[in-house]
Amino acid sequence: MASGRVSFVVMTDSHRRGRPPWPDVLTPAEWRVVDAVRHGMSNPLIARRQGVSVDAVKFHLSNALAKLGIENRRQLRRWTGVREDSALGESAKGGTMDGNLRVSLQLGEIGQIGRNVADIAAAEAWYRDVLGLKHLYTFGNLAFFDCGGVRLFLEQGASQPNQSVIYFRVGDIQRAYAELQARGVEFVSAPHLIHRHGDGTEEWMAFFNDNEGRVLAIMAQVRREQPHEVAPQVD
Repeated sequence: MASGRVSFVVMTDSHRRGRPPWPDVLTPAEWRVVDAVRHGMSNPLIARRQGVSVDAVKFHLSNALAKLGIENRRQLRRWTGVREDSALGESAKGGTMDGNLRVSLQLGEIGQIGRNVADIAAAEAWYRDVLGLKHLYTFGNLAFFDCGGVRLFLEQGASQPNQSVIYFRVGDIQRAYAELQARGVEFVSAPHLIHRHGDGTEEWMAFFNDNEGRVLAIMAQVRREQPHEVAPQVD
């Protein structure tokens, strides 16, 4: 401008354009892709599971890597970040996570055993109607059953049809991850969000190798703490 002055325009809410800045380090779409990568999924599989294009997956992944300063998928699988709006993230901010590694880690009961099947619909019907197992839920190519407190996880078309994965329950998955690493356990993925149920309960898992290179996992269900009601004071 000839006068050399800069004009500023005050933008009201009705004049703002685009999305407001997201308060977390990654957007929800980027988090979904990051957690899927940390679960070991390929881009085409992520696209099918999330109902988006492969190009969209690549776009979100590229943005996430750039924001985090991470070079590749291998490094990303070991990244321990937690999304701000998750129940686990809220627990950490509230100071309920115990980071004292001197407390002896105690793996809980077996929480889940995974098996691979060729046809998820046929397997769901057989395990439910023939074996009489309690069907918990199914989404996509995954089905879950209750076996007296141990969850059976069936997955269609996985790459290792002869391998069962044992999932150990832990109370604090981040502390368990850190302590097992300190013991020399080789993790292939950091704790990451697998699924959020309708009631807000979150499923978190991290995978590691046993002494022969076979896969095991730790798992935790994390629930949001309900706000405490304050009783009215009586004068």
